[in-house]
Amino acid sequence: MVLAVSTVRAPAVAGMFYPGDPDELAHDVAALLAAAKPTVAGRPKALIVPHAGYIYSGPIAATAFATIAPYAKSIERVVLVGPAHREFVEGFAHPDAAKLAHPHGAFTVELDTLAKLGLRGNASAHAREHCLEVMLPFLHALVPHATIVPLIGSRSSPEQTGKLLDALWGGPETLIVISSDLSHHMPYDKARTRDTNTAARILALDTTLVGEDACGSLAIDGLLWLAKHKQLRVEQLDLRNSGDTAGARARVVGYGAFAFYEAA
Repeated sequence: MVLAVSTVRAPAVAGMFYPGDPDELAHDVAALLAAAKPTVAGRPKALIVPHAGYIYSGPIAATAFATIAPYAKSIERVVLVGPAHREFVEGFAHPDAAKLAHPHGAFTVELDTLAKLGLRGNASAHAREHCLEVMLPFLHALVPHATIVPLIGSRSSPEQTGKLLDALWGGPETLIVISSDLSHHMPYDKARTRDTNTAARILALDTTLVGEDACGSLAIDGLLWLAKHKQLRVEQLDLRNSGDTAGARARVVGYGAFAFYEAA
């Protein structure tokens, strides 16, 4: 069964979180990826990637996405999971759209996959949500041929989320991307301490993160629950905040990039 959806989810933050002009956007994304120097440790199965404006979190996001560049041709689908910032969503919901538009075109949504899993659509929750949209230009630069499984949510246990991710896990053709920033609106030094602690908990596969640790804690905890069961290896790729990139240090937002690897 395929969901009878023919709509396109239009960009909501083009020209704000990232350039709306296709040429400028392509230049900026290419520059960010070229400047990224991630630790090369094999083919990542899952990533945690920040989702703020590119001027702030773009370098950290690029560090995560650069890890998939050597494997990009073989990635056929990307599962995008993030927090619902604008509207409460019980469990997880898709955008109720067949396409996700971005300044260079549109990605096809895997409607058949969403239908098989019984996931519901919530167009209004997705309409102004930025956490998945800001991933699309990076994905266009690396895997423009891929299909997308886009989900946002507000309440789900680590086990429930982990089992959903497991159902979407697939093989080498599937990449899982968890969208999340870390601490929010703290002084620079306090944020660094908080984010360092959060990063250590991610590396320890601690499934008790909350929103104050990471706005995408719902999805992160689910991935960490599943990482325990699948015995994944996790690596910290980058850990900075807006005070390190382009913002003042009185009130910063934290950003971390992490990669998860399956056993060889």
